[in-house]
Amino acid sequence: MDLRFTPEELKFRDEVRAFFKENLPEETRKKLEAGEHNGKQAIVDWQRALNKKGWAVFQWPVEYGGTGWTPTQQYIFLEEMQTAPAPPPLPFGVNMVGPVIYTFGSEEQKKKFLPRIANIDDWWCQGFSEPGAGSDLAGLKTTAKRDGDHYIVNGQKTWTTLAQHADWIFMLVRTDSAAKKQEGISFLLIDMKTPGITVRPIQTIDGGHEVNEVFFDDVRVPVENLVGQENKGWDYAKFLLSNERVNIARVGATKQRIRRIKELASLEFDGEDRVIDNPRFREKLAAVEIELKALEMTQLRVVAGEAKRGKGKPDPASSILKIKGSELQQATTELLVEVIGPYALPFEPEHEDGWNEPPVGPEYAAPLAPQYFNYRKTSIYGGSNEIQKNIIAKAVLGL
Repeated sequence: MDLRFTPEELKFRDEVRAFFKENLPEETRKKLEAGEHNGKQAIVDWQRALNKKGWAVFQWPVEYGGTGWTPTQQYIFLEEMQTAPAPPPLPFGVNMVGPVIYTFGSEEQKKKFLPRIANIDDWWCQGFSEPGAGSDLAGLKTTAKRDGDHYIVNGQKTWTTLAQHADWIFMLVRTDSAAKKQEGISFLLIDMKTPGITVRPIQTIDGGHEVNEVFFDDVRVPVENLVGQENKGWDYAKFLLSNERVNIARVGATKQRIRRIKELASLEFDGEDRVIDNPRFREKLAAVEIELKALEMTQLRVVAGEAKRGKGKPDPASSILKIKGSELQQATTELLVEVIGPYALPFEPEHEDGWNEPPVGPEYAAPLAPQYFNYRKTSIYGGSNEIQKNIIAKAVLGL
């Protein structure tokens, strides 16, 4: 299998790089490079710039606004976006609910939602996890009972990322409590302005407000907001999660962080020598780079196989990408903390939110400890790594 890019693909990469260089706001890029969060407006502005170019929903079919790019071009674009670094299009809309709608939704749902997802006119969030149903998602208890032309939804979702901004939420709900766990679940689209919805913030270990609890008390949802067939939501969820896990590998983002590690290690000293010159540190960095190269080759094989497998058909190897990708994201945040040494000890999550006090140590040290703590989540979300190993054992190894 030849994994080298063709001359045409290299030309395409140059076009993407030029667009990012000319159009990505410098403040947006610098925040991501430093490990800080961009606000809602910066994300909206950037996605709309991508949409104006025709690139916001680059992975979608052409008839719904996609680019018609090959899997390799999509891979190149995604890697260049991560290494720039630039904010990705809002994943809850573009990568998650959007493909579910155009694959399983009604024509009315496609016309109503897809253009608005592309231009981020609607901010979406994901209502899957519950207090007692995270990795065991099929154990969810939020119910939707049919009442004429509406469903009445009651229950609670948790770890709902960026729900504080959301206009809409896509949810898994139980519509048949008598059926087998996986067979009684449906996929609903719910307007967050509907009476009976309460959003409560959860402060994460890095001091941020990224996730939330969402409560549903007799929330009336039109039946027309059911995606596909009632009680078939588990199939749609598996389709969605397979797409999510491929993107979680984030090879380009890890490359960018390694670049940052080398930059800071050249500035910081361990005694009289630069950290970058410490043999033990160089061994650790080299080991991470080797594993990243192996992950990149694996992802390229998945991309190359997509043309034979067919677009939209999940590859069990996506679980491998998720496991190793999340582990390398964690490993690189650990190396960043090691580079800074004692200056990583002060925990200053307030620094990126306009804190008036000067940071302890260099300016670039303040976001690193919060980033390190925040990235403990990567081996859990999108299906915990332990669950992914079970999937590999069953689907790949036949155990």
